[in-house]
Amino acid sequence: MMNEEQLRQGFKYLNRFMLLLWRLGLGRWLNGWPSVGGRIMVITHTGRRSGLRRQTPVNYALVDGEIYCTAGFGRLSDWYRNIQANPQVEVWLPDGWWAGTAVDASDDARRLFLLRQVIIASGFAGRLAGIDPYHMSDAEFADVTDHYCLLQIRREAACTGPGGPGELAWVWPLLVMIGLLLLIWQRRKR
Repeated sequence: MMNEEQLRQGFKYLNRFMLLLWRLGLGRWLNGWPSVGGRIMVITHTGRRSGLRRQTPVNYALVDGEIYCTAGFGRLSDWYRNIQANPQVEVWLPDGWWAGTAVDASDDARRLFLLRQVIIASGFAGRLAGIDPYHMSDAEFADVTDHYCLLQIRREAACTGPGGPGELAWVWPLLVMIGLLLLIWQRRKR
């Protein structure tokens, strides 16, 4: 099993790739097989020191229509610390783009249940971290996730316009057109 620092570094690279896929309009595709790849959304948050807009793909679960996610690396996660400093966020979900407020739900009476739902919805990521949400007892689960921070995202308004999921979807028609032109050119060359 990987140590925590190796996991953090691995997820940084994987997150960049997932964010690109979302920007290319493939967010629904990323969520196509949740039991393996997990349910993935993108949280847009504001850097606590820089004030710049940051985006982080995270696993999430919908429980009773509410969005829950976890900072698996706890309070060390930059995105978690940014959200604590400014809880106004945007989320990209497979079915829409929302503005909302992030609320720390780590002290919620249903913490273990909600956290278990998020870990189940994380697909391979939970197993990679050595967590088996299906077979661990509540005591075992509580022990291995005690440093996890649980967040609830309260959706407030639907978003539209530039800067959202699929903002680079224009690349696909361009690539198809270039491919067709190359194919035609290649056939004429023969």
